[in-house]
Amino acid sequence: MVDGETTWVVDTDFLRSNWTCLWGNGCPGIEDRPAPELGLGCCSVGAHLVDPDEALRLSALADTIDPARFQHHQVARDAGIFLDGERTNTALVDGACIFLNRPGFPGGAGCALHLEATATGEAPQDWKPAVCWQLPLAVDWDDRDDGTTVAHLRAWRRSDWGEDGETMAWCCTEDDLAFQGDRPVIDSLANEISALTGPAVFVELRRRLGQPDG
Repeated sequence: MVDGETTWVVDTDFLRSNWTCLWGNGCPGIEDRPAPELGLGCCSVGAHLVDPDEALRLSALADTIDPARFQHHQVARDAGIFLDGERTNTALVDGACIFLNRPGFPGGAGCALHLEATATGEAPQDWKPAVCWQLPLAVDWDDRDDGTTVAHLRAWRRSDWGEDGETMAWCCTEDDLAFQGDRPVIDSLANEISALTGPAVFVELRRRLGQPDG
């Protein structure tokens, strides 16, 4: 479908599928052996930040998280939230992203940024690093010589993890285990898809997939 100078090419099979995130529900994680008991999901490598503005925003948001919802808030306060001075990756604590609250944490397991956004009535994608809220969706941007762009919306693949993908015990979009949701991806990831494509493209995409407005 065409939106101004951008033509969207979409993996409709994935958007119609019943893929669902298994974090906290038996996700094996992305280490070299399955470890669902650790509850690390895809957070064990931390988050790669796309640009300095994202790092600046993340740093500001981290300071506003209620400590009761941020297991490693003291580490963040003492040592910062970034892996190093380049500020291109979030720091790791005990083998996972500094923002990941572990199972059993009283303030809630999962991403502290996500939990804080939900608690304050805001959209998680306004708080979390782009790579985090976009997974398992990916967009490949192809700028053409005529000034137009082709955007390919698809599912994240093992190869997108680079060398790390070669040793991962599993990749959720390539394994039947994750395809057990109760609704199609076009519904379950509606906010994320709309944020990536823009509302107009998302509405048209839903129409073409035969989904009711909503």
